[in-house]
Amino acid sequence: LIVRLAKWLSQKNITPNQISLFSIQPAFIAMIALAFWQISTHLSVQIILLAIAIVGIQLRLLCNLIDGMVAIEGGKVTPAGELFNEVPDRVSDTLFFVGLGLSLGSPMGLALGLLASLFAAFTAYIRVLGVSMGSPAFFSGPFAKQHRMALMTIALFGTIIGLFFNAGTVLLWGAIIIIIAGSFITALHRLVQIYRFKNQEAILSK
Repeated sequence: LIVRLAKWLSQKNITPNQISLFSIQPAFIAMIALAFWQISTHLSVQIILLAIAIVGIQLRLLCNLIDGMVAIEGGKVTPAGELFNEVPDRVSDTLFFVGLGLSLGSPMGLALGLLASLFAAFTAYIRVLGVSMGSPAFFSGPFAKQHRMALMTIALFGTIIGLFFNAGTVLLWGAIIIIIAGSFITALHRLVQIYRFKNQEAILSK
C-alpha cells in the first residue's frame, strides 16, 4: 500500500521536498491536541485529542517514509534534498516533544519536553557530524527516531485506555523520561561508532 502511494505521488506534481515540509503540519496539530487534552472535562474530547496526536505521529512517519521513495521512484532527487530531509525532522521532533511535555500539565513537564527535543536533535547532529567527517550515516539506536515515535504512540494509546481507570498521565511521564534517557544513550552510542570508524580508517590507511 505504501509503495503504491509513493508511486502514485511520484506521478503527480508533488515533490519529495513538499512531502518533507508537509510532515511538520501533523506534528504541529499533534502538539496543539496534546497541549489541550487535559483542559477538557469531557472524556470523549480527551480521547479525540489524544487520538489526533497518535494520527499525527503516524502521518509524520509516513511522510518520512515516502518522501525518499517518491524522490527515487519519480526521479525527483534535488541538490537541496538533504536540507528538506533533515530540517523538517528537527522541527517535527521539537513540536512532538514539546507537545508531550505540555500534555503533562506542569512546568516540569514542559522542561522535560524541551530536554527531549534537545537530545533528539543531538542524536541527529552527531549522525550528520559523522557524515561530514567521512563516516557512514549511523541511524542506529537504541532509541532512534522510529523508537521514540513508537514509544510515544504506545504511551498515548495506554493513556486513552487509562482514562477509563483514572490512571492519569503516568504513562506519558514514563515515556518522556525514557525518551530523554534513550536519546542520550543513542547519542553516546553514535559517538562511539564514529570514533571507532575513524580509528579503524586511520589504521587501514597506514
